[in-house]
Amino acid sequence: MKRYAHIIGWGKYAPEKVLTNDDLSHMVDTSDEWIRTRTGIRTRHIVGQGETTATMSVRAAQAALEVANVAPDQLDLIIVATSSPDYLTPATSCLVQDALGATRAAAFDLAAGCSGFVYGLSVASGLIQASMYDTVLVIGAETVSSFIDWSDRETCVLFGDGAGAVVVQASEPAGGVLASVLGADGSGAEMLYVPAGGSRQPTKADTVAQSLHFLRMDGRQVFRFAVNVMPTAARQVCEKAGLSLDDIELFIPHQANDRIIQAAARTLQIPTERMFTNLERYGNTSAASVPIALCEAVEAGLVKRGDHLVMVGFGAGLTWAAAAVQWSMPWPVPPQPWWRKALRQLHYRWARWRSWTLRTLRRLDAEIRKLFNHEAEGEIQPSQREEQTK
Repeated sequence: MKRYAHIIGWGKYAPEKVLTNDDLSHMVDTSDEWIRTRTGIRTRHIVGQGETTATMSVRAAQAALEVANVAPDQLDLIIVATSSPDYLTPATSCLVQDALGATRAAAFDLAAGCSGFVYGLSVASGLIQASMYDTVLVIGAETVSSFIDWSDRETCVLFGDGAGAVVVQASEPAGGVLASVLGADGSGAEMLYVPAGGSRQPTKADTVAQSLHFLRMDGRQVFRFAVNVMPTAARQVCEKAGLSLDDIELFIPHQANDRIIQAAARTLQIPTERMFTNLERYGNTSAASVPIALCEAVEAGLVKRGDHLVMVGFGAGLTWAAAAVQWSMPWPVPPQPWWRKALRQLHYRWARWRSWTLRTLRRLDAEIRKLFNHEAEGEIQPSQREEQTK
């Protein structure tokens, strides 16, 4: 029997620190009016002390698991879509897996720029339909503020930090992720990129001195790319799913620029009310923008069971992605009993204890092995060492 990949849980997290347009006007030559009229953004969230892509991912994931009523140890796979991982290696998804105590889950990161979450949703759907996995956690999370030049008004006014997550699970009733469209054009890579920090230009004193670790963007070229690719991808995914544009109750686009969203709505000839936006409060959160917007649309009561949604992303790569989804969950979600919430919190405490214990045991094992090696070397007499050397 055919399996379908249904979104059964969703959650988001945004840092408490809010940076307003007025705040930015004291940092660079700009103003609230200049930013609003050109982008539609009023505020954005910026990570605080100790917050990272991984910690935000965990918060969003916990919220999604609670809505789905799924325990972390039921997860088969965790995908984190991000361009701002905590480390070059290991994958941020592995840190999330550890923090959640998702002991059965495999984990990997996916780097597709602002399209990353929709890419991840498509991968999760394909793996579920292929019967490889039953329950997959897909996260879009970014700490874009970590590689923004706060003296460059062309980029610093656009971006914010945050995370969004969904739980995708196999189910036999038709629905869920109906179709997806993925695309890339690497010839446009330098339209939106960070020049240094990778293997091509490793971090050195001169790369830091030349500010090569900050995001660089050709805004005009990215705008032209986006206004063309968004409506094209939306049409393609609808056709692939056997739907018309009129069948779509809500479009959830990547939240990059209000002008891009408005242009896409005009090209598709759909009313702006069917194009969800929360850009003014979050700015461009890259791979996190679509899942955060999805969460807010659901919580606002704009998505009902049976509705058809189209999520569209575009970004660095250049990449683009679209997914058509038939929603199958009610809202509001029935509340869980207190004891289930208590058990979940106990699980997360156990996960922290487990992580600390395993790390401590590994350190102790290393120290013990080092001690025994030193003792063994001390037992070898000088003459024996000379003989071994010969």
